[in-house]
Amino acid sequence: MTQQGVRWTADQVLALAPDTASRKAGSKLGAAGPWSEAGSSDEGTVWGLCKGSGSKPYQTVVDIADASGPAYKCSCPSRKFPCKHALGLLLLWAGGDGAVPRGEAPEWAGQWIAGRRKRAEEKRSGESPGSPSGSADPEAALRRAERRAERVTAGAVELEQRLADLLRGGLATAEQSGYGLWEETAARMVDAQAQGLAGRVRELGAIPSTGPGWPVRLLEECALLHLLGQGWLRRERLPEGLAATVRSRIGLPASADGPPLRDRWLVLAQYDTADTRLTTRRIWLYGADSRRTVLLLSYGAAGRAPELALPVGLALEAEVSSFPGAGQLRVALGEQFSPPAPAQTRPPGVTTSQAVARYGDTLRDDPWLESVPVTLDRVVPTPDGDSWQLADADGDAALPLTPAARTRPGLWRLVSLSGGAPVRVFGECGHQGFTPLTAWPEGPGEAVGLC
Repeated sequence: MTQQGVRWTADQVLALAPDTASRKAGSKLGAAGPWSEAGSSDEGTVWGLCKGSGSKPYQTVVDIADASGPAYKCSCPSRKFPCKHALGLLLLWAGGDGAVPRGEAPEWAGQWIAGRRKRAEEKRSGESPGSPSGSADPEAALRRAERRAERVTAGAVELEQRLADLLRGGLATAEQSGYGLWEETAARMVDAQAQGLAGRVRELGAIPSTGPGWPVRLLEECALLHLLGQGWLRRERLPEGLAATVRSRIGLPASADGPPLRDRWLVLAQYDTADTRLTTRRIWLYGADSRRTVLLLSYGAAGRAPELALPVGLALEAEVSSFPGAGQLRVALGEQFSPPAPAQTRPPGVTTSQAVARYGDTLRDDPWLESVPVTLDRVVPTPDGDSWQLADADGDAALPLTPAARTRPGLWRLVSLSGGAPVRVFGECGHQGFTPLTAWPEGPGEAVGLC
C-alpha cells in the first residue's frame, strides 16, 4: 500500500519524464484546469479525465504502488511512457491541495488496475521455486555456450593480432586510417559474439585526433583492451571472481545468482544513456541496513525510455540479488515488499582522498572499471581555472569534475544549492574525475537530482 499521506515532490514526478519536451508539456497539465473526476485510492492509484483537442477527454490512470516504479495507462495516442497526461496527473496529485481526493476508482480505471494486479500475481506464481526451468535442455544450452566460447576465443585472437599490427606500425597510423578500420574490427567482434570487445573497439576508434595527448589516451585504452583479451584467453588460470568479471566485460550473459538481500533501498540516482540501438537506465540504490551501494540496469529500445523508473529520494523495501564478478555492484531487483515512497535517509559520506583510494582499491578486482559510486561529505563546488572541482570544506584536497559533468545543467544546480556552503554529493568517481548525480544541503532538505 502506498503512503498516501506523504506526497512526492514535483522533481520526483518530473524525473519520470522520458524527455525534455514531455517534462515541459506535463508541467503545463499539472494544474486543476484541464482535469475532471480526478481521484486516488489507498491502494496507490491515481486517475482522472484530461480535456484534450477532441470531444472526449483522455482517460489517465497511474499505479503508484507498483514497487518497480509507477505504471501508466492513458487513452491518448502518445507512444511516450509516461505521456504528458500521466505526468500532469501525478503533478496534480503531488500538489496535495485537494485536487485529487480519495475515492472509488471509476470502472475504466478499476478494470485496468484489477488486470495489473492479476498479472502481477500470476507472474509471482510462475516464478515460484517449483516452476519449470527456463532451459528445457541443459545439454543443448551447454553446447551453445561452448560454441559461443569458441567464437569469442577466435575473435580475441584476431583482436590481439590487430593491436599488435597497430603498435608495430605506430600510433600515428590510427589517425591516418580513419574510423572505418575500427568499425570493421568492431563488426568482426560482433560476429564473434563478443559485444564487450566490440564496444571497447568503437571507443578506441573515437580517440584519434581528439586533441592534445590523444596518443597517450589511445595507448592506455589499447593496453586495457589487450588485458581483457588476455584475460579471456587465460580465464582458466584466473580466480573465479576475476574470471566472472572478464566474462561480463567480454559481453557474455549472466544471471543474478547471489543470495537475496532484503533492505530498505534509497534511490540515490537515476540517469539514461543511449546509442542507436539501446537506451540504458542506471539506478543507484543504497541499503539503509546493509550500507551497500548497488546498481540496477534497465533497458529500452532506441528512442524509448526503459520501463523501470525510480526517482531520486524514494525508498522501497525489497530484495536484490548480485550478479557474478569480483567487485561487481550490479544487482537484479527481486521481490518487493513495499511501493516506492519518499524518504529522508542520506548515505554517509567520505572525503575526496578517501573516494580516490576507494576507486584505486576497486581496480584490483576490475581493471576495466570506469568509476565507482561515492558519496562525498562536506564538499564545496569551486571554480578551478576553466574547470570546476569539489573541495573538502575541512581539508586541502579536491576532486576535479569530469569533462561531461562540466557541461551539464546540473553543475549550476549544484552551485546554486551550495551557495559557497558545504553540501553532501553522491556521484561516480573515476580516472577522469567526479561526476555529481545527487546532492543534499548540509541542513534539513530533500535530495536534489543533478542528472
